[in-house]
Amino acid sequence: MYPSEIEILFVSHKYPPSVGGMEKQSFELINTAALYLKVHTLVYDNREPLLAFFFLLNRRILAKINDNPGIKLIHFNDGLIASLASFHKGYTHLKRAVTLHGLDIVFPLRYFQRKIIPRFNTFDQLIAVSQATADAAQLRGIDPSKIIVIPNGVDPIHLSTQDNKQADESKPYFITLGRPVKRKGFSWLMEHVIPAIQGDFKLLMVGPFDQKPKWKERLLQLTPKKINHLITLFLGFPTDQGAIRKLLKAYPEKIEHLGKVPFEQLQSLLTNAQAFLMPNIEVAGDMEGFGLVCLEASTAGTIVVAAELEGITSAITHNYNGFLLPSENQNAWIEQLQAILKDPVHYKKLSLQFKQNTLKQYSWDIMARSYCQSFADLVTAADK
Repeated sequence: MYPSEIEILFVSHKYPPSVGGMEKQSFELINTAALYLKVHTLVYDNREPLLAFFFLLNRRILAKINDNPGIKLIHFNDGLIASLASFHKGYTHLKRAVTLHGLDIVFPLRYFQRKIIPRFNTFDQLIAVSQATADAAQLRGIDPSKIIVIPNGVDPIHLSTQDNKQADESKPYFITLGRPVKRKGFSWLMEHVIPAIQGDFKLLMVGPFDQKPKWKERLLQLTPKKINHLITLFLGFPTDQGAIRKLLKAYPEKIEHLGKVPFEQLQSLLTNAQAFLMPNIEVAGDMEGFGLVCLEASTAGTIVVAAELEGITSAITHNYNGFLLPSENQNAWIEQLQAILKDPVHYKKLSLQFKQNTLKQYSWDIMARSYCQSFADLVTAADK
């Protein structure tokens, strides 16, 4: 167990009011860890330019340490902020840990891979959110003795009986959720799987989406291919939007994009879907670090059908809390989705068992306690 008097400084530039998976993980980690350890924070709150936050961070960390001399460990919540902190001065006597989420270890900029990633070895511990992320870090020369894997948690989503007002209520539907980036495989699914499935159903897509190209998208199209790839990866830019627009026009009766929807409606959409689909594909220099959205769908009582790829395999175990299919295997995806449409009662019963399995294995409290234990082990080992 971990001594409650241990003091930790959490540093994160991904935090509410910004919205996203990393922001959610950072928020839950900090606030749940505070139940077990003494917690201090330096988080970006959007009140100043992000560059100013980065520029002043070394000075602010030193001030926080000076005001709170009991701090024994500093945790940085992703590889970007950790790469900057690796150049900091004045607190190398403290233990330092960093969480790696996936893209922050595989980002394909040559300078980053050759010069920055080796500096991660100066940290005392690297916490990967999935085994795939840990493997990617080790492949790039990170000391394996410093790497541990702690999966993210998930909020339980309560079943809802609300009618879906946005969809055609007479049709069963599959659902996808997320930003339209290439690695999500949305356009692959729309082109190679959905048109081949027999029956009266729809694919509903949820998430940020521009129905028409905006000036940023048009500008990026003018940049050289390699530069475009780096910029879009770094910004998390929706690189699949163009292909998705064309496919929406090609299959208007089979596929509908709802854009962003209110949280309550999203709960209802997930709960009443035939299955949640996460058809990721391989994209050079990018990866799915964990697959948190799969767990969220599972806790809604929805069957998860996902690609057996990267960090998704740390969130979904085949036939335990979802189904894993080979990425880009058209026949396997068609066969599985056709089976779900054919026997919805069987798969609904199965989804409720999968939900219980997900809730048993994943929670923010389990995640936070694992972090706290790893921090305590680092600090107590240093004190001996």
